[in-house]
Amino acid sequence: MRAFIYHRADSPVHAAAAAIQPGGKIIAGGTNLLDLMKLQVETPSSLIDINRLPLDKIEETPEGGLRIGALVRNSDLAADSRVRQHYGVLSRALLAGASAQLRNKATTGGNLLQRTRCYYFYDITKPCNKRKPGSVCAALAGFNRIHAILGTSEQCIATHPSDMAVAMRALDAKVETINDSGENKIIPIAELHRLPGKTPEIETSLSPGEIITAVTLPPPPPGVQLYRKVRDRASYAFALVSVAAIVDSARGRIRSARLAFGGLAPKPWRSPQAEQELVDAPANTTTFNAAAEAVLKDARGFGDNDFKIPLTRRTLHRVLDEMTRA
Repeated sequence: MRAFIYHRADSPVHAAAAAIQPGGKIIAGGTNLLDLMKLQVETPSSLIDINRLPLDKIEETPEGGLRIGALVRNSDLAADSRVRQHYGVLSRALLAGASAQLRNKATTGGNLLQRTRCYYFYDITKPCNKRKPGSVCAALAGFNRIHAILGTSEQCIATHPSDMAVAMRALDAKVETINDSGENKIIPIAELHRLPGKTPEIETSLSPGEIITAVTLPPPPPGVQLYRKVRDRASYAFALVSVAAIVDSARGRIRSARLAFGGLAPKPWRSPQAEQELVDAPANTTTFNAAAEAVLKDARGFGDNDFKIPLTRRTLHRVLDEMTRA
């Protein structure tokens, strides 16, 4: 780890102003950033500690939703009675992520902004367009078992690792930010993360120095909520495929559905086409297959990760069957 200067922010604007300087990085839980610094994937010249800022509250909104401060720890968010009762998909997604110790440190804002767990991104001896734009994506011809099958480009096939973000994508969360001028912005979570295209090093829509202050959840949607994560082992493993589903059905017919996926793309992946296949359709194998085909219409495997295509189909089928069986 290289030497750095440590700052303690006394306000969100101060933090944003310090972070906009060359080499400045925000640190809260540090569960991702410190690992990257140890490997010299990230080499900030200064760290701006925001842990003492008043951004650690979960509050009800006048509209009937929840406003979650950027510094709310993952364990506290998962355990909150309002989240467990009304946003079960989010609580389950959080509990599926990392270990209990990491959840005690990881924050809401940091979870959204964590970087990919691609082997080649973490290994500075290997080429990677995220670390060094214009080099090459080593995963394309390398070991790519955990990599993306949707939303990829010839520049990058890495996946976004967050479980929490997938659930928030299904819930249509909104992200609140502030910049160094004190200007506040609200970003739909669908627009927060970017696909790689020709610029995989630009992972979010945040401007330099813009920091997350909160995430707002709208009132809970009708229906049953479920988060299903398929991984190599039961603890401390990232998703090969995950599904955040919210399905409202009655008497064997689906009235509404929301589907978001993890482990498949460089960002939490929502499939409006698959959701449309389910609306006002019978809860049966034909409908579930049509939804899966809509999700996977543009899927492309790269060799080692070809198995994710049938795995996604089977996982979605099982999730929908379980949620509509009653």
